[in-house]
Amino acid sequence: MPGRTVSRPIEPRELRDAFGTFATGVTVITARRPDGGPIGVTANSFTSVSLSPPLALWCIARDSTSVPAFVEGADFAVHVLTAAQRDVALRFATRGGEKYPSGTIAGKHGPAPNVPGALCRIDCVVQELHPGGDHVIVLGRIVGVDRRVGAPLLFHGGRFGLLEVDASSPAMDLWDSLSTGWF
Repeated sequence: MPGRTVSRPIEPRELRDAFGTFATGVTVITARRPDGGPIGVTANSFTSVSLSPPLALWCIARDSTSVPAFVEGADFAVHVLTAAQRDVALRFATRGGEKYPSGTIAGKHGPAPNVPGALCRIDCVVQELHPGGDHVIVLGRIVGVDRRVGAPLLFHGGRFGLLEVDASSPAMDLWDSLSTGWF
C-alpha cells in the first residue's frame, strides 16, 4: 500500500486494538524517584536498539507520576517477566498503591530496585529522553545483564499468554542471520 494515506481520523480504541495484534513480552521497569523512593511500572514498549553501543528503549506515559525518576544519567532496570509472574505485571501496572512487598527494598539509595524471579534484568542508565506524543521515549545505555532460562510472559490482544515454541523450527541467531540474508 505505498503512498496510501489515512482518509479519516483513527480512534484511540481502534489504534490500541491494532497495536494489540503485535505480541510483546512483559517487563517491569524499576528506578528511584528523586527523593530515593522506589518506583516500578509495567511496560511492553521495551525494545533493543543497538548492540554496539548497547542501547535499549521503552516508553512511559507523559502524565505518569513515575516520569521524574527518568532523567539523563539516572539508573533504571528492565525486568523481563516469566510466565509465572502475571501477578507481578498486574501489581506494577496499577497507579499508586504499594508495589513492593514489605521489606523487599533496602534504603532509599543505590541501584534500581530488583524484581525477584524475573527471567532477565537489564541494568541501564538514561542516555536520552525524547518526546513521543503522549509518551516519553527513554533511551538507555545498557550497563549490565543478568538472565536465566525460563518461559516469558507475553501480552497479545489485551490478554496475557504463554509462548509455545515450535519444536520443528530450527533455532537461529537473528543477529548472525543479518549477514546471511534474513532481513
